[in-house]
Amino acid sequence: MIDNTAMFKVPYGLFVLSAKEGDKDNGCIINTVMQVNSYPQSVAIAVNKDSYTCKMIQQTGIFNVSVLTESVPFNLIQHYGFQKGEKVDKFAEGQGLRSENGVKYIDEYTNAYISGKVTRFVDCSSHLIFLADVTEAVILSDAPSVTYTYYQEHIKPKPEKKATGYVCKVCGYVYEGASLPQDYICPICGHGSADFEALK
Repeated sequence: MIDNTAMFKVPYGLFVLSAKEGDKDNGCIINTVMQVNSYPQSVAIAVNKDSYTCKMIQQTGIFNVSVLTESVPFNLIQHYGFQKGEKVDKFAEGQGLRSENGVKYIDEYTNAYISGKVTRFVDCSSHLIFLADVTEAVILSDAPSVTYTYYQEHIKPKPEKKATGYVCKVCGYVYEGASLPQDYICPICGHGSADFEALK
């Protein structure tokens, strides 16, 4: 027996992962960043293979991770997490600053950023795990980092009460209907029916 919600008990954060290829800047939301070594400093990040940011990192081998704080507004999560980088220029309005590696990082609602240079990656079916040497790490504030649990409880809007329907546990999209098709894909964040739960 596998209860998918057991994974929600594992503590995660929320981060903007950013990359640059040619003249194109892009970023996405990820929840998995971990320190691997302290000397030399290295990190591991897990990224959905379908994300444009992941494809850019595969090509360039460099990235930045912006560590988001509890003050992050939902619209920033929407901006970087709920739309495709191939279709939207996420840095079009001049958001962010550039670090020494030339990649942008988020300078608002962020308490630190970490720059990485990929040394290798592991294919894990839906995600790639990139292992990277840390090339720069900067503290921006003392504000507390946002956890995924804090985001779910305090930042993500609560769905409106409906008589029948299913809500995406990732982005909050509500599917209206008495039954959810098994092959249903969320039109907002792209997650499948396993990530939906019945409205209470």
